[in-house]
Amino acid sequence: MSSRNRATLIGFVAIVLWSSVVGLIRGVSENFGATGGAAMIYTGAAALLLVTTGLPRFGEFPRRYLLWGSVLFVAYEWCLSLSIGNAHTARQAIEVGMVNYLWPTFTMVFAILFLRQRANLLIVPGVLLAMAGVGWVLGGEHGFDTTGMAANVVDNPLSYGLAFAGSLIWAAYCTVTIKIANGKNGITLFFILVALSLWIKYLLDGEHTIVFSFNALAYFVLASAAIGFGYSAWNIGIMRGNVAILAGVSYFIPVISAGLAALLLDASLSSSFWTGAFCVCGGSVLCWLATRKRAPRAAASASSSSPSQAKQCT
Repeated sequence: MSSRNRATLIGFVAIVLWSSVVGLIRGVSENFGATGGAAMIYTGAAALLLVTTGLPRFGEFPRRYLLWGSVLFVAYEWCLSLSIGNAHTARQAIEVGMVNYLWPTFTMVFAILFLRQRANLLIVPGVLLAMAGVGWVLGGEHGFDTTGMAANVVDNPLSYGLAFAGSLIWAAYCTVTIKIANGKNGITLFFILVALSLWIKYLLDGEHTIVFSFNALAYFVLASAAIGFGYSAWNIGIMRGNVAILAGVSYFIPVISAGLAALLLDASLSSSFWTGAFCVCGGSVLCWLATRKRAPRAAASASSSSPSQAKQCT
């Protein structure tokens, strides 16, 4: 196997790892609480990144990137982990994860608005299809049903609101880093900041939700590894592998993620949910195609920044 194919395969591993994040974060949250579980996950992931990628020389980094990158990255990871952790049911956690996967669509829109990215008219049906897909997901058993959507959101506005805000924040992070990072990657520092900020929240809230058990530790180790190794594997794939193939496959993370989460959490997903999930993926692909011919760099950069999240620009 050639070194390029090997790197591409490693990139596929990153996609699978990121796709498991929603189910694993939910599993950790059920054992350690929303904030405590998230703090533990990002502590573990930060430790893994320190071992695998090390701590870069931040004196060489643009100060604007360190400031805005830190703020946006921490805000996004808070939105992602706490939206899933505070979901009322396993099914709702998967739905919240699907709302978060609007970020590829918003990233393309932001690239057009703020990076002068050229696009054709496919961007319009792409955005509409992705938004309609989320509507199908939230509509429950009846598909695209406004009453069902409203009932879902009213049941847990915190989780759905955080997930939607997170999708916008991650799109902003991708846009900002493309413009001001100068090729630098501060991901290890950002993970450390996420972990520290979550521990501060946990202590200030006065929570006592961390109780160890074999099942809880297993979820913690798997979630930390999925996030930490996911970023490391993705960097190898993007730098040395076939970027076009990896970018294309990454747009199907919402469907892969939902399938893995359903298995991990023993949740039943209706046919209308899967219709919505494929619409979210299809909308992202249309947005990518709308920008692909004239400026593939922005599309590839948006896809290669992460996850959580292909995320994850996780």
